[in-house]
Amino acid sequence: MFNITGTLKMKSAEQKVSEKFRKRDFVLTDNASQYPQYISFQLVQDRCSLIDGFQEGQEIRVFFNLRGREWRAPSGEIKYFNTLEAWKIESVSAQQPAANTSATVTPDVTTFSGGEETDDLPF
Repeated sequence: MFNITGTLKMKSAEQKVSEKFRKRDFVLTDNASQYPQYISFQLVQDRCSLIDGFQEGQEIRVFFNLRGREWRAPSGEIKYFNTLEAWKIESVSAQQPAANTSATVTPDVTTFSGGEETDDLPF
């Protein structure tokens, strides 16, 4: 799970891809770096309406999962695609300090421990 804070740039209309699958895209502007980054997210199925309560230009925080898939072209060439699949969207409060409104991606970190820890390093 990841999250990022930025400005909602645009939101598209819902697309019915098949009888059982629907999706919706939106773009978040990340102004944390020297040049703005426009990051595209996807909402699927019952989550398509999550973006309805937000307006373009509004500061939001998006919680998302990174999805990847493989596709084989008819020529046999294999291609890989990534999708940022949003599952929760929150408004960023105006009372927060300005430092917290810049876009930041925060991955969940899981620490694995094999039991007793030692400071034995091989170098």
